[in-house]
Amino acid sequence: MLGIGLSIVSLARFQFAMTTVFHFFFVPFSIGMGFLVAIMETLYAVKKDKVYLDMAKFWGKIFLLSFAVGIVTGIIQEFQFGMNWSEYSRFMGDVFGAPLAIEALLAFFIESVFIGIWMFTWDRFKPGVHAFMIWMTSIGTMLSAIWILAANSFMQHPTGFKINNTTGRIQLTDFGAVVANPQLWKVFPHVILAAFMTAAVVITGMSAYGLLRKKKDENHFFKTSLRFGLWASLIFAILSAGAGDLQTQQIIKDQPMKFAATEGIYEDTKDPAPWTVVELINAKDHKASGQIEVPGVLSILAYHKLSGSVKGMNTINKELHAKYDKQFGKDMDYYVPPKTLFWSFRVMTGIDALIMLVSFVGLIFSRKKKDTIENHKWMLVVLGLCIWVPFIGNSAGWFITEFGRYPWIVYGLFTIAQAVSPTSTVASLLFSNIIYFLLFTLLGGVMVWYSRQTLHHGPYFEEADSKQNVDPFAKEAFGK
Repeated sequence: MLGIGLSIVSLARFQFAMTTVFHFFFVPFSIGMGFLVAIMETLYAVKKDKVYLDMAKFWGKIFLLSFAVGIVTGIIQEFQFGMNWSEYSRFMGDVFGAPLAIEALLAFFIESVFIGIWMFTWDRFKPGVHAFMIWMTSIGTMLSAIWILAANSFMQHPTGFKINNTTGRIQLTDFGAVVANPQLWKVFPHVILAAFMTAAVVITGMSAYGLLRKKKDENHFFKTSLRFGLWASLIFAILSAGAGDLQTQQIIKDQPMKFAATEGIYEDTKDPAPWTVVELINAKDHKASGQIEVPGVLSILAYHKLSGSVKGMNTINKELHAKYDKQFGKDMDYYVPPKTLFWSFRVMTGIDALIMLVSFVGLIFSRKKKDTIENHKWMLVVLGLCIWVPFIGNSAGWFITEFGRYPWIVYGLFTIAQAVSPTSTVASLLFSNIIYFLLFTLLGGVMVWYSRQTLHHGPYFEEADSKQNVDPFAKEAFGK
């Protein structure tokens, strides 16, 4: 540890958090954008309305940008397991390797093959056949999400394994149990629907900026895109909230400490349980004060009924000590970071509610019978600013997932402190943290710049220039 109070564990955790959060900026976005572009191209194949083809091509460029950056950040994230978390890799390798291998060999293979065909064959297939290519790409991205979340869900709720008493490592005994993990099938819908919502909000926001430019030849394109994005934002924000409620039911069952922290509850609540809007949290003394509460609401949220109390963190901490003291000792701290979880949950749910509200208002202003949204510049600006909102909400949700597992890296089996590489040093971690931060800043800047350039050029930029393009495999490319 250096004099500035940095430790190997804290630096390793910060580095993994940084790489994961940055990677998670682009993964939901690319998954959602691929899905929405597939819908756009399908609408063109069915309706034969050229605006949907233009939309698929234009928003497809943004999808390709996010897809590329997501791959690069994902590769960097994989380095973490060998660099800083080798003990975790040894402990979890037999289980963790299977879903990751399937993700690479099956899901990513589907993505990479069909995205290449889709990119270069706009004039080679019938509309329906070409739309099939982007649908396969979209399905591949969602399959990737399933296998990555299967690995993460095992860390949250281990199933289908045994501990090898000789090596002390986890061994996979039932792959079906890993795939059928209830944690996986509660978190997957929430993540995927949030991904669709994220892409929809970005389409809406960029379309609003496009309308602000007041270019007549682009007006119909961006207005159609705006309505498409608003409807998708509203629908998927509502569905994401519902999926989040189902995930919460699983968290209450598997990780009660995480749930108690998201609600800022230290002492067992009364029956029915009130929901705390805001409060002051004293993490050091394990108590809270200054609560503003809504009577009975937490019982409805937690149990879907008008009665029921919720265990507090102090009670759960005692239960965890009774369960794990023989294995991990009496000095183990089972309290998760309460402030982080409490406020992250409110940021996440507040953003979802904000997206519902803004989308609903935007649909009212842009309805066909009274389309006045172009006359309300403030509304277009609000929609444009909302581009960044879902990324904050996604990050807040991921904070809840990962911080809420503390002190475990594999819940109930392996702690974070046990998982760190024995060869890691403070100096090497400081250096790699700085390098990664600069690299991520560069990648993020490139993504934002290219997206801005794409919007600035407009949807018909390539179409105007397409006559000068030559198929690289055609005889014209090699001269006459």
